[in-house]
Amino acid sequence: MVETSKERSRETAFQLLRFVGVGTIATAIQYGVYLLLLDFFNETIAYSIGYVVSFVCNFILTCIFTFRKKATTKRGVGFALAHLINYGLHVLLLNVFLWMGVPNKLAPIPVLCIAVPVNFLMVRYVFKRE
Repeated sequence: MVETSKERSRETAFQLLRFVGVGTIATAIQYGVYLLLLDFFNETIAYSIGYVVSFVCNFILTCIFTFRKKATTKRGVGFALAHLINYGLHVLLLNVFLWMGVPNKLAPIPVLCIAVPVNFLMVRYVFKRE
């Protein structure tokens, strides 16, 4: 069966919605860990630990729910590389917003607004290529 352009667009839209749901869970985990650790570590370290904790949950949910694909080593490596790039973007933006004077408890919010769409494109590429 040949997939039409309309069907591809519809599936992409549903993937984006599922990605947002999974991302919301992963982001809540990341942000919660960040807030819990702020009293013990500087912002970058607290953010990094939160990122790693949410990464594991994110990969599992992305495989099962977002793209409905089996977790493979190849996908895991691609996912990790996409997230390594994404992590660099997160840390850079976090420090830019902190430098601009955004309070440390709020600085992750604009970071996520910028980095999440970029991450969707990279992760989608990993899961859609064969």
